[in-house]
Amino acid sequence: MTITLDSLEPALSVRQVLTLERVLAGEPEVVAGAGHLDRLVRWVHVAEAADVGVMLSGGEMVLTTGVLLAGDEEKQAEYVRSLHRAEAAAVVLGLGRAFPAAPDVMRRAAERCGLPMVVLHRPFPFADLTEEVQSRLVRRKFAAVSLSEAVRTELTALITAGAPLQRLLDEVARHSACPVVVTNLAHRVLGTAGERPAVDDVLRDWERIARQAGGTEGDGWIRAELGGRGERWGRIVLCGYRGDTATGRLLADRAAEALVLHRMLGGGATCSWEEQSAQGLLTDLVSGVVPARQLLPRARAAGLPVNRRTFVPLVVRDGDPARLERLLRLLGLPGLVAELADGATAVLLSVPRDQDAGALAAHFATRLRTESGPDHTVVAAAEPRAAWDDVPTGLREAQHVSDAVADSSAVLDLPPVVRLKDVHLRGLIRLLRDDPHVQSFAERELDGLLRESDEDLLSVLRTYLATGRNKSRTAQLHHVSRPALYRRLEAIQVRLGVDLDDFEQAASVHIALLAHDAQQQ
Repeated sequence: MTITLDSLEPALSVRQVLTLERVLAGEPEVVAGAGHLDRLVRWVHVAEAADVGVMLSGGEMVLTTGVLLAGDEEKQAEYVRSLHRAEAAAVVLGLGRAFPAAPDVMRRAAERCGLPMVVLHRPFPFADLTEEVQSRLVRRKFAAVSLSEAVRTELTALITAGAPLQRLLDEVARHSACPVVVTNLAHRVLGTAGERPAVDDVLRDWERIARQAGGTEGDGWIRAELGGRGERWGRIVLCGYRGDTATGRLLADRAAEALVLHRMLGGGATCSWEEQSAQGLLTDLVSGVVPARQLLPRARAAGLPVNRRTFVPLVVRDGDPARLERLLRLLGLPGLVAELADGATAVLLSVPRDQDAGALAAHFATRLRTESGPDHTVVAAAEPRAAWDDVPTGLREAQHVSDAVADSSAVLDLPPVVRLKDVHLRGLIRLLRDDPHVQSFAERELDGLLRESDEDLLSVLRTYLATGRNKSRTAQLHHVSRPALYRRLEAIQVRLGVDLDDFEQAASVHIALLAHDAQQQ
């Protein structure tokens, strides 16, 4: 989109004009149309001609002494009606030789038309008023041009540097000094910026607010459409902008230009804005840095049902987020999907409380494993959560279960949905891996191998214990003969000073090895 100087339309309201110091010197009084003083004044025009309407283009404040209207009530009424037809902002009548008081005919006509009519009780040079207003409008127009170019330059520089969507929105929020929201056409929030408390206030009951108040620019809600080639795909909203509407509209349009370009160029990201939005929300939930209660408005605005729902936190290993999104839509399961790290993708399901959350999670996992193969996908889950405040703990539990099976899926017979009870000792060690006592225990038990950094013997030991001390299976997995395996096991026992045929000693070494492996990740 292109913004020209003329399209900026800086303006003062009639109310603002009447508060200017020079205008107050004329003792202005509003005698009609008092409910329309927020009309915008685009220009000031002095005109005595009865047919002044044909000379106007809309938004003018017309100044007159009425000298050509005195004594002719029909002309007086038609003068007001012509201003109304031309969409003038207001008419200002200087009292004096022609009219010592506001003429009733003009006042009644203005009231019927909803046209603000103001009389000046003291002699007043119209030139003072026109000079004051025109100079202010010109200053506003060039200030708007300067702001427009500053915003364009800053946003373009961010895009060129590969900045993420959030960085652009933060810059727009800085200029607008109000919450900024980006949505798709279904009103699902894709990004926000601004002071967090103010943003949260906006996001509460977002869909209703967006549909009802979102289109009322008079309330400071200013929208600009996002799209290209004749197709719209979203919008940016300045929520509660406190400056003049023209400047707010300019900011929104400039931001829309930048966001469209950002999306066209990929924005330096490998996932869509929808995925980035879900990723930010789920990452904040997992981290626990932001209390879950404060994230509830964001979840609701992102399209996740949250009222009277049961939440099922899942973490999928080696799952493509786009494919997981498609599967959720195919199964009709509301949820958010976001890639976390190390090949893990979080999925937060939201199901009605009268449905079996566990069965739905199992159905989702079974379909996923059917499509991708049982050896390639692990679906870890926490127990369903009935309260939103418990979701962060659930996500961390699912992530913990996923981590616990990350290195053992090849030797464990896993169910479609893996839960904490399925990872047994390995899961417990994962939970305790940062405990100094556990770390010290692992170092002490494995010192003979760790000191030599013998990764080959550590690998053999790991497989031998994971297979339940099955020598044949261990030899097969390491592609060595049985005698060769025996020699390696003997070397391990010598270095560790243990007897692996003794159950308690083998268990101790196994626990130490699990703790060591957990600490390396």
